[in-house]
Amino acid sequence: MQRVTELRKDGRAAHPVFQPSPHRGSPMAAAALLPALLMTALALGQAASPPKPAPAFARVDLHGSPIRLDNYRGKVVLLNFWATWCAPCLHEMPRFAEWQHRYGTQGFQVLGVSMDDDASPVRDLDRKLNLNYPVLMGDEKLGELYGGILGLPVTYLIDRKGLIRARFQGEADLDKIEERLKGLLSSPRAAPAHR
Repeated sequence: MQRVTELRKDGRAAHPVFQPSPHRGSPMAAAALLPALLMTALALGQAASPPKPAPAFARVDLHGSPIRLDNYRGKVVLLNFWATWCAPCLHEMPRFAEWQHRYGTQGFQVLGVSMDDDASPVRDLDRKLNLNYPVLMGDEKLGELYGGILGLPVTYLIDRKGLIRARFQGEADLDKIEERLKGLLSSPRAAPAHR
């Protein structure tokens, strides 16, 4: 942009007017601006808010066993909100079961939260898929703790200290989730919480 001062008929200057420059900037000028733009973008990325603690909850799973999120402190938790009528959810669950088998000894735990209104189809699906991780029934109250579950699936990765490190909504790239999971598993184990 160029600043152009227009003159009125009486010879006095009018308000300055900004007009596009007739010379649109060379590729060299654009290349010179690129590092500054990248540094600004990196600075903005570093200004992201710190991770927040995962809201605590206590429920019973489909088999009547008590589930308290706080009891998994020291483990990396994949908390998955899903429903029996959700096709992407059903696609993810066998992979989550595979991860539970593969990474469980490294301090990993999957927790499934069904947002179905009735537990009967959830129990049927649990038996059919032979899930190797706890499944509990969720509701609006539990969903609200996590900012409202408006679409499914919604998956959270929670680190060993109980902080939410990632949130995935909708049909997510399972390879990306696994990469994040492996990164969290490679972090040092926290001392278990005292109760």
